[in-house]
Amino acid sequence: MQGFIHSFESFGSVDGPGVRFVVFMQGCAMRCRYCHNPDSWKMRAGEAHDTDEVVQKALRYRLYWGDEGGVTVSGGEALLQLDFVTELFEKLKAEGVNTCLDTAAGPYRENPEWLAKFDRLMRATDLVMLDLKEMDSKAHRDLTGIGNEGILACARRIDSLGVKMWIRRVLVPGLTDREDELRALGDFVRSLSNVTRFEVLPYHSLGIYKWEKLGLPYTLKDAEPPTEEQVARAYEISGLPRS
Repeated sequence: MQGFIHSFESFGSVDGPGVRFVVFMQGCAMRCRYCHNPDSWKMRAGEAHDTDEVVQKALRYRLYWGDEGGVTVSGGEALLQLDFVTELFEKLKAEGVNTCLDTAAGPYRENPEWLAKFDRLMRATDLVMLDLKEMDSKAHRDLTGIGNEGILACARRIDSLGVKMWIRRVLVPGLTDREDELRALGDFVRSLSNVTRFEVLPYHSLGIYKWEKLGLPYTLKDAEPPTEEQVARAYEISGLPRS
């Protein structure tokens, strides 16, 4: 099976536990205002690779992974190529490789056919890193272009399947740091049984040049990265421990 891939990273250190081989899938339907890879949005772009080829690419670096490392599939949005990622993860698990899915869960659907495929993927997944960008659906739509009902349902589904999760929040001062929002985030995360890590990710503007290169308007030019005090405040208000 072939998938469209944006890029690879051989030694990822922030994409799950340990050292990871990271596969960045091509294509995303969300339009996050702070996205640092808008070049990954276009569907059926990038380079086509089959799953066997990706497995062999990854295994070249196995010596460096140690006890915790493995392969992370990110995006773009990996769930838009659900069948490819499932086949890839099943082949990696056959090799004894730790698998991690990095997703914003935008494509999640609650129809039986899609759920059957998603559950199959989860059986081959050791960890899901899930971005919860906003708890309020309207604010989520303003930030990303879609509502968040399916995303929250996805989190609950993953939890019910007993798959470990890391939950992450990009903190943009004046946008995603409202007190009521952070409290709602904390309440939701505490309602899940299998969250083993919560991370506040400070907003950065390193991807602005990509927006400009693509001729896209970047609406957060005046946003500043949060200070350490603002990050600490986000953890405090959410009531979630700092990992």
